[in-house]
Amino acid sequence: MEVLGGWDAHNVTEDADLGVRLARHGYRTELIRTVTEEEANGRAWPWVKQRSRWLKGYAITYGVHMRHPRKLWQDLGAWRFFGVQLLFLGTLSQFVLAPVLWTFWLLPFGFSHPLSDMVAPWAFWALGGLFITSEIVGFAAATVGVRKAGKGWLIKWALTLQFYFPLAALAAYKGLYELATKPFYWDKTAHGVLLPTGWQATPPPQQPPHQASGG
Repeated sequence: MEVLGGWDAHNVTEDADLGVRLARHGYRTELIRTVTEEEANGRAWPWVKQRSRWLKGYAITYGVHMRHPRKLWQDLGAWRFFGVQLLFLGTLSQFVLAPVLWTFWLLPFGFSHPLSDMVAPWAFWALGGLFITSEIVGFAAATVGVRKAGKGWLIKWALTLQFYFPLAALAAYKGLYELATKPFYWDKTAHGVLLPTGWQATPPPQQPPHQASGG
């Protein structure tokens, strides 16, 4: 940690910052093929708060490491430098710009669009086809994912992913607001709220024989 420059105590998404720091010093990170037992956030507003912190941390990480773009290029090389741009800018923009993309759904329902006079009709229909295709691909990916995880009963819930991006967009704008007003505020996630179906408390261990009270 000291070689990497220490821990950035002001970043609210520490894993993003540490990943870039490791890469700048020649290290690499990989995924561990395991399943976490950490409780997922199952309530809407706490979920938004958690995602807003993550996205705010992404923005902070990008701003910190892009203060000197040439130095970042030298540390990472061209390929990984562009990877940083794609990861951080792509993650942030897909949520911040999502409402702009949603306006194109006005066209299939017969409403006009502000860009109707500037974009050819075929381009709008191409975008509509792309949107529908992306929805199908997203649902298919979720279906394959739960099947491979041995949780086929979750397939029906894949349809609720339609609510993911509206909530994530809300989280992104909340994060941008906090980036300007309280960038280092850590919106803590409440754990231990939900328990999986069928969960049972682990019984306390029995008292060892040598500690049992005798007569």
